Amino acid sequence: MTSSEAKERAADRIADLSRRGLDAVALWRECDEVMDAILPVLRGPCWFTLDPSTLLVTSHYNTAMPVLPPDYLTSDCVDDGGMSLCQIARLPAGAATVHETTKGDPSRSEAWRRYVQAFGAEQHLAVALRTRSGTPYGVVNLYREPGAAPFTQDDIAFMRAVSKHIATGTARGLLIGEAAEDGPNSPVLLVLDEEWQLQSMTPGAESMLGVLPGGEVWRTRGALPPVVLSVAGSAITLPDAADDRRSARVRTEDGRWVTLHGAPLLTGHRQRVAVIIERAAPDRISPLLMEAYGLSEREKEITRHVLRGDSTQEIASDLFLSPQTVQQHLRHVFEKTGVHSRRELVTKVFRVHYEPRVEDNHARVAAGRPVIGTPVRAGGPD
Repeated sequence: MTSSEAKERAADRIADLSRRGLDAVALWRECDEVMDAILPVLRGPCWFTLDPSTLLVTSHYNTAMPVLPPDYLTSDCVDDGGMSLCQIARLPAGAATVHETTKGDPSRSEAWRRYVQAFGAEQHLAVALRTRSGTPYGVVNLYREPGAAPFTQDDIAFMRAVSKHIATGTARGLLIGEAAEDGPNSPVLLVLDEEWQLQSMTPGAESMLGVLPGGEVWRTRGALPPVVLSVAGSAITLPDAADDRRSARVRTEDGRWVTLHGAPLLTGHRQRVAVIIERAAPDRISPLLMEAYGLSEREKEITRHVLRGDSTQEIASDLFLSPQTVQQHLRHVFEKTGVHSRRELVTKVFRVHYEPRVEDNHARVAAGRPVIGTPVRAGGPD
């Protein structure tokens, strides 16, 4: 049995790793090593990122299985057994075992028979990766072979304790991955050295710095705007603070809102800091739905709820509509998207916009590039 002191050291180590500004896969690799000593599992943890807007999968990483079975994720989208990634991400407890959800008989679950038992495992623990604010960025699945010790409440408590740190590090790592790709809506990344001097920046950063509040100091003297230095300082002096203490949301001189995130970087004995500047909270799925299917604003709202697994009553309550009105809008959505049911709708949106991203991210991992957490437009990955 692992001592409580060892678990505390492991949790501290994972918290530290999550603050270092690693890309998502690099973070998971480091966490794999720490977790293996505390929570040994079959074939290592299986990591997934989710689009917080829809709870559909955008990437997967596991050292023992670099590429998932072709039908795994489409089956997961419509799995009603209680252990789908979407269901775990929404679960109030934030974690569940297959034995718990099946009342001790996992053979009742088709997904368990096809994707757990068939690969030599018996036990399955799934843990949501949600930030302190509750935003879900992923799920980690852990498996054990027949005859191995069952997952205990202490195991689950340990994973729930570290999951918030991993979620925050994963969210930041996805932004770093996106910043590495030069595009009109990509975040930008700045790296400052120990003397608060700009060491490097990604494409697009120079123009972004010029329109931040106080950007005239950058335009006229090449000095970093005060908001950048403030966020950088918070990342160094408040490493254990809540996410919003290391971030700032500001309006640019051209009228857009952006969010700045700070993350300490430690290379050898050198202390540096990364500042990521992101155009504020874009709803990435809405333009895709409008572009591909011509959905109205209300139809997009309802589709987003369907993708997240909400019932008609839950949708009606959230949008202050009657259940009958929700069903009427759903019929219009089905007509425009060419499907006949919620299940077909979820599967279609995943296959068109999310499955290509998962495949693209598999290729990125194989090539040593950071993964990206956004869906893709119809026609292929960017």
